[in-house]
Amino acid sequence: MTYRVIALDLDGTLLTPQKTILPESLAALQKAKQAGYQVLIVTGRHHVAIHPFYQALNLDTPAICCNGTYLYDYHAKKVLSSDPLSHQQAHAVVKLLAQHQVHGLMYVDDAMLYQHDVGHVERTRKWASTLPEEQRPVFLHVASLEQEVDQCDSIWKFALTDDNIPRLQQFTAVVEQELGLTCEWSWHDQVDVAQTGNSKGKRLAQWVESQGLSMNQVIAFGDNHNDLSMLQSAGLGVAMGNSVEELKACADMVIGDNTQTGIADLLKKYF
Repeated sequence: MTYRVIALDLDGTLLTPQKTILPESLAALQKAKQAGYQVLIVTGRHHVAIHPFYQALNLDTPAICCNGTYLYDYHAKKVLSSDPLSHQQAHAVVKLLAQHQVHGLMYVDDAMLYQHDVGHVERTRKWASTLPEEQRPVFLHVASLEQEVDQCDSIWKFALTDDNIPRLQQFTAVVEQELGLTCEWSWHDQVDVAQTGNSKGKRLAQWVESQGLSMNQVIAFGDNHNDLSMLQSAGLGVAMGNSVEELKACADMVIGDNTQTGIADLLKKYF
């Protein structure tokens, strides 16, 4: 099979722990693009939080954001397709958050909103502060997520974080049972809540088919539970050495961790 598409998760995969792209990876991806292959970012991030990486890669493809919730045209600055949470669903999630004392971010329209300064919020704000102003994501503290829900057109997902992992696990079970929403782990202390049916693999397959290609022509790289659907459906699913064990078990190949040149080495072999 001739591969035509390179699908890349960001955090824990293409990005180092310092949130940078290895020079070797960048060079290999640029060569693949010059040779006519399509490079696609497939991430759990909001589109406002991918600016430095999208620009570094100099991409012309849309980005798959928030674990497949929507496809975003970076250059036209518009959403091409999406399946967001309804306002009713978002209100229900916010009420459960308050009841269970779990906190996190609400990803909406063109911004990320937070009510309490914990975990993922702190990490994201710290990272954003290191960027040039024109690349910084819109990251806003609000008095009440409940009040903000009806002020938004689209609610993409909730990114929940808690140092108490059993409490977070218990909360996700409640969300799935009571609200019928999907919860996917994207970091050791972070779980994302989104519309059921959304996944990286599903949105990627839709885009690939729109290009007249098949998933057999895709090489996909990932590291966490939210990458499972993408790696399972790709022609070649590649897990990073730092991946969770569940992803390694389903991958076609496991390479070095995200501090090593495994992505570049593999691309040189196939492209």
